[in-house]
Amino acid sequence: MNRCIIGVGSNIRPKENIDKMLEILSEEQKFQAHSDWITTAPIGITDQEDFVNGAVLIETEMQQNELNRYLKNVEDRMGRDRSLPKYGPRVIDLDIVVWNDQIVDSDYYERDFLKTSVDQLLSASL
Repeated sequence: MNRCIIGVGSNIRPKENIDKMLEILSEEQKFQAHSDWITTAPIGITDQEDFVNGAVLIETEMQQNELNRYLKNVEDRMGRDRSLPKYGPRVIDLDIVVWNDQIVDSDYYERDFLKTSVDQLLSASL
C-alpha cells in the first residue's frame, strides 16, 4: 500500500467542489485525513477569485504514475477546463506532493500554504 499526500486547490465554487472531491476520494481510495483549508490569493493571474487550498492523505494500491492519471481523471470528471491558462481559475486541482514520505513536488518548497497543509498531515499521521 502506498501512502500519498495530494495538494488540493479550487477557486470555482471551492466549498462545493472540494466536498465533491472528498466524496469521490473517500469512495474510490482509502481516504485517511485532510488538512485545514486555507484561503490564498491567486498566483500568476491575479484577476480572479481567491483559491481554497489544502491537502489530503490517502493510501492506494496504485503506483505513482497510475495515481497521477487517476487524479487527472477525477479533475476531468469534476469539469476541469484544461483550455484555461495554467494559473487560471479551476474547479479542482489535484497534485501528488508526497509519495511514501518523499516530497515529489517542488511546489512544497515554494508555496507556504502547501507546506503548511502537508506538514499538518505529516505531523498528525506519525
